[in-house]
Amino acid sequence: MTTTGITENDIANYLINTPGFFERHAELLAAVQLTSPHGQRAVSLQERQMEMLREKNKGLERKIIEMIRYGQDNVAIADRLHRWTAALLLTANAANLPGVLIEQLQHEFLIPQAALRVWGVDRAYAELSSALPVSDDARSFATSLTQPYCGMNSGFEAASWLEDPSTVMSVALIPLRVPGSDEGAPAFGLLALGSPDPTRYSADMGTEFLARVGEVASAALSRLLPAA
Repeated sequence: MTTTGITENDIANYLINTPGFFERHAELLAAVQLTSPHGQRAVSLQERQMEMLREKNKGLERKIIEMIRYGQDNVAIADRLHRWTAALLLTANAANLPGVLIEQLQHEFLIPQAALRVWGVDRAYAELSSALPVSDDARSFATSLTQPYCGMNSGFEAASWLEDPSTVMSVALIPLRVPGSDEGAPAFGLLALGSPDPTRYSADMGTEFLARVGEVASAALSRLLPAA
């Protein structure tokens, strides 16, 4: 039998497709010597296989630890959202809702600055600070948002509602709509979150969680609107 033209790939394919080879030649498992990845010493094929399995197990362990950490982070976020929602539900006086909403949101999620504006509210709530006049441009901007906006503070009117707007580098702007309405329905308010960290609210971050915050806030603050 000639070996002319046989390549390493041919040998590899032969061994892969001939599982009985090492059963018939078990002595080769101990005789074949390979270079260890942890030094220049030679190790047997069996030892090298064990090293590969150990490395694979370490990789799996790291992935499991990472999954557990993500799971714990998600549980912590869910707990904070639950406490914030419960605080809104326990607010009997609707006039206190804006203050509770902002205060508890900042407390639970460590938000440096937050502000809220609502419009078209019932006359009983027209004197609330959260019902201060808002420009038509700001209202149109809120209605144009089909999802929360995240990015650099580019001089948005909503940023001026924050306690210290000059320090705000990034913002999240969350439109408020009557629960059950479609995403193109007119907004009745806007929730603004601000941070001195330019990366806190970046344009490439996911907005699913902020959208849930907007849904809960909209449901709570709809109590301020005139009865249908």
